[in-house]
Amino acid sequence: MEDDFKSLKVMVIDDSKTIRRTAETLLKKVGCTVVTATDGFDALAKIADTQPNIIFVDIMMPRLDGYQTCALIKNNSAFKSTPVIMLSSKDGLFDKAKGRIVGSDQYLTKPFSKEELLGAIRAHVNTSSSASANA
Repeated sequence: MEDDFKSLKVMVIDDSKTIRRTAETLLKKVGCTVVTATDGFDALAKIADTQPNIIFVDIMMPRLDGYQTCALIKNNSAFKSTPVIMLSSKDGLFDKAKGRIVGSDQYLTKPFSKEELLGAIRAHVNTSSSASANA
């Protein structure tokens, strides 16, 4: 059921235009509103205005990396409950552990599939309208 995603706002933070475009295309197809950011600073400037339901953040970025960005988001009381999914081209245990330490909710290895992307959203965001009434 793709309509589950209609009212969702998703932020994708990645310095790679290809990754941003891929994620944006996949997510828009299922009805999400997508906000993209090129790095952590860009994301932090946009996050308060957009109030995303879930954030995907690349680990390897210039200036402010994914760990720092995630930590800053999670340290902000307004966004600490917003799920943050780390994206990385490395599938390392160390990266996953470090992601957990800074408060990330999940770790996806790039290139990710549409199923992985939507699966992460389903796992962390209450997508069914009937269930959200009980939340």
